[in-house]
Amino acid sequence: MQSDTQTITEHCRSADLEPKQVRIAITLPTFRRPEHLVATLDSLEALNAGDETAVIVMDNDCEGLEGANAASHWLQSSKLKGLVIVAHQRGNCHAYNAGWQTALQTFAGLEHIAVIDDDELATPGWLDRLRQTAEHTGADLVGGPQTPVFSDPSLERWRKHPVFQPHYDRTGPVEILYSSGNVLISRAVLDTMPRPFLDPAFNFIGGGDSDFYRRAKARGFGFAWCAEAAVMETLPSRRTEFSWLNARSLRNGAISAIIEKRQDPGAAGRLRRMGKSVALLLASPLRGVKMWARTGSAVAGLYHLQVAVGRLMAEAGLVNEQYRNPESN
Repeated sequence: MQSDTQTITEHCRSADLEPKQVRIAITLPTFRRPEHLVATLDSLEALNAGDETAVIVMDNDCEGLEGANAASHWLQSSKLKGLVIVAHQRGNCHAYNAGWQTALQTFAGLEHIAVIDDDELATPGWLDRLRQTAEHTGADLVGGPQTPVFSDPSLERWRKHPVFQPHYDRTGPVEILYSSGNVLISRAVLDTMPRPFLDPAFNFIGGGDSDFYRRAKARGFGFAWCAEAAVMETLPSRRTEFSWLNARSLRNGAISAIIEKRQDPGAAGRLRRMGKSVALLLASPLRGVKMWARTGSAVAGLYHLQVAVGRLMAEAGLVNEQYRNPESN
């Protein structure tokens, strides 16, 4: 796992923030989306979470600082208190790590961190529902759905594509989580897991969260899903273009192969992965026809084929860094 030696600077904090009171830190990474970042912050303020909750905004653009400046201005008049930091090394894993590390260092009484992204909006009761599910299930990590909101209403037909579908549809214990865009994590997990939390090797391909969950599961931590704790994810029209959907599907396959390689390295593991990838490839036509029939989309029907191809490409070292150019993501 790569190291994560990086520079983190505090940009500002609420004048009346009381770190000793904070039990939950909502970590919010941002990169060049200042307008939507403010909308995300507004949705968090509307939760009326009280003084035991604070927000940490992690700007990953140390040159432009659009997010840091927008969040600093927002904090001046917000009921929700918090701080803004700058994670100087580029990459989403660096940003998450900076926020989680800052939360531990700043809030001695921290019990949980929550994560939401700067293209999402919290729904009413979002944080309470995650906490309630954690309490009822005893899970250390609780995820929730990222409900797509297409910028163009005419694109609603893409909602059924697998890349936009949640992994679970019922509240309760689950085997594992896959996304960090909507999750509550207990302090015990952060205290136990080695640093860096997310491996920077995944910075530009994604999958650092899946790898983190896989390692947390190996250490005995439990997972749950809260179907009622949704966030609304704003999706630009480019994410319904075939080039983006193809890249994301191939990437999903590559990430699954990379994580399996970490679990089972060596020649025997490679043979097992290759066998699984070939089996998925051979099964993809029938699975694709079923997906096409269910969704009404021939493009969605290609998903299983693309995942299998992505897995094989990863074995050859060909992995698309979809997050390298965020403007096209």
